[in-house]
Amino acid sequence: MYESNEILDRLPRHLMDLVIEQPYNEYTAQDHAVWRYVMRRNVKHLSQVAHGSYLDGLRRTGISIEQIPHMYGMNRILKEIGWAAVAVDGFIPPSAFMEFQAYKVLVIAADIRPIDQINYTPSPDIIHEAAGHAPIIADDHYAEYLRLFGEIGSKAFSSAGDYELYEAVRHLSILKADPYTPTAEIKRAEQELTSIEQNLGTPSEMARIRNLHWWTVEYGLVGDLHKPKIYGAGLLSSIGESQNCLKKHVRKIPYSIQAADVNFDITTMQPQLFVTPDFDHLVTVLNQFADQMALRKGGLVGIQQAIASKNTATCVYSSGLQVSGTFTEVITEKEEPVYIKTTGPTALALDSKQLDGHGKEYHNHGFGSPVGKIKASSIPLEVLQEDDLKRSGVMTGEHCTLDFPSGVCVKGKLESITQKNGKNILLSFSECKVTYHDQVLFDPAWGTYDMALGESIVSAYSGTADPDAFGLSYLVPSEKTHKITHTQEARKMHTYYQTVRDVRESGTGFETLPGIWQEAVSLNPDEWLLSLEIYELCRKVPNLADLLQKITSNLELLKSKNSEIRTLIENEIDLLS
Repeated sequence: MYESNEILDRLPRHLMDLVIEQPYNEYTAQDHAVWRYVMRRNVKHLSQVAHGSYLDGLRRTGISIEQIPHMYGMNRILKEIGWAAVAVDGFIPPSAFMEFQAYKVLVIAADIRPIDQINYTPSPDIIHEAAGHAPIIADDHYAEYLRLFGEIGSKAFSSAGDYELYEAVRHLSILKADPYTPTAEIKRAEQELTSIEQNLGTPSEMARIRNLHWWTVEYGLVGDLHKPKIYGAGLLSSIGESQNCLKKHVRKIPYSIQAADVNFDITTMQPQLFVTPDFDHLVTVLNQFADQMALRKGGLVGIQQAIASKNTATCVYSSGLQVSGTFTEVITEKEEPVYIKTTGPTALALDSKQLDGHGKEYHNHGFGSPVGKIKASSIPLEVLQEDDLKRSGVMTGEHCTLDFPSGVCVKGKLESITQKNGKNILLSFSECKVTYHDQVLFDPAWGTYDMALGESIVSAYSGTADPDAFGLSYLVPSEKTHKITHTQEARKMHTYYQTVRDVRESGTGFETLPGIWQEAVSLNPDEWLLSLEIYELCRKVPNLADLLQKITSNLELLKSKNSEIRTLIENEIDLLS
C-alpha cells in the first residue's frame, strides 16, 4: 500500500486501518490544473506573507508546483526531516489525527477540491494537507510543537456529542466535495450540523484542544501582532483565506490559552485569528492547557471524565500501574477516590507495555481496586520494602487483612507481589473477599483478586496504555468520500485539459490549441481555468496572437459576469505578467 520506512514502521496497527492507497491515477488533468493554479498563486503571494520557513519547506519536502505530489515521492524526502505521510479518506476521528501527529506522520486527504471550490474548501484535501501542513514542518521548532500536540491531544477525553459532531462534519464535507451533490441535500446536512453544535453542552477536553489546534496548526499567524506572517495550513493552502486573513477587518488577537474557548466555523472564512510571537510560545500555551487536563491532573476529576466518556480509557496509579478499560464506577470519601471499577475487558500495563498475564482476556469481566494507603502504614504500599510489608501484615503465602481508612477492606491469602521499577504495583490474592462497609465488591467465588497499588490516581486519559496488545481499533467510517462520477461533458473537458498539459510539457502541438479552445468554450462557456492555461501558452508563441486576442476578450466577458472568477482570472494574469 505504501513504501515502508522507519517512521511508518513505528505506527501502531490500530492506525493502519485508516490508511488508504493514494488514488493517483484517478486525478484528472483538470485536478492537476487546479493544483497548479493554487500552488503558483500561493508561492507568489506567500513568498511575501508566509513564515520564512514555508518556501524553504516546499523545496525540502519535494512538493512540485506543476502537479499533484505522489505520496511515495514525498515520503522519500520527508523521512530526511524525520517525518512521513499517509493517505486517508477525508476527515478521520480527531484523536486518530492527533495520534498520527504524535508518531510524526502527516495524514493527507487523498481527494482534491473541485474547481468551484478553488478559493476555499471546507473539506480536507491534498492541497490543504500536502501544500499546507507539509512545508511548515521543515521548521524544527514547529515540527516539535506538532508532535507534542499530537501526543497530548490524542489522550484528550471526548464526549458522546463530539463523536456525533465529527460524523456530521465528515458527512457535510463529503457532500460539499462532490460537485454533483444536490443543494437541498447540502442544506439538510448544514442544518443537522448546526443543531448538533448548539446542543453539545459543556465542552470536552477534545473540543477545547481541537479549538487550540484550529487556531494554531490550521489558522495560526506568527510574529508581530500588527504585521504577522502566516503559518497555519488552512491559510497557507487557501488562496482566498491567505489574502483575506491579513486584512484589517479580521481581528488579530494575541495567542493564549483563552483560544481553547473560541469555537470556529469550517464553512466560512474566520472573523478573527490568533497571533503567536514565535513557535516556542505555542509549546508554552499547549503545556498550560495540558496541565489542566486529566492526563496530568488525575484524581477524582480525571476518573469522572473517564467514566463520562463511556469509552476505553486509562487510569494511572501513583505506582505507575496503568489500568485500561471502560470505567463505570468510582467510590469516594471526602471528595477523594477510594475504589475504582471497570466493566468488561480490562488490561494492566506499566510504561505502556501490557503486563504478562494481565490482558483483557484474563480481566474480561472488568477490574476493581482500592486507591490510597492502608491504616497499618503511613507510607504507601507501593514503596514499602519487604520487611516493611511484613510489619504491615503483607506476606506472601499468608492470609492478610488490609483495612483502608475509607472503609474498604481486603481479606485473602496473598499469592504474589508484582514489583517493577523498584515499586510494588500489584498484589494477587486467592480466597479473597473485598468489601466497602456492608457492600461486597469482590467475592471469593470469583477467583483470583488482583489489587492495584497506589496512593493516588495521577493520570487519566482517553484510550489504552498498550493499544496493540489491547487490540484497539478505530472504526473505519462507513460513509466514504464520494467517488466522483463525472458527466460526459466533464469527461470531455478533462481530455482538453490533458491535451493542453501535453502541449505545455512536450513543447509541441501548439497548432491544436485554437481548435481545443473553441471546442472547450462551446462545451462550457464559463470555463476559465483551461482558457488561462491556453492563454499562458499563447503568450510564448507569436503565431497564436489571434487566439490570444480571442481568449483575452472571452476572459474579459467572464470577469464581467462573476466577481469571484474575475479575481481568479486577474490573479493569474498578474502572475504571468
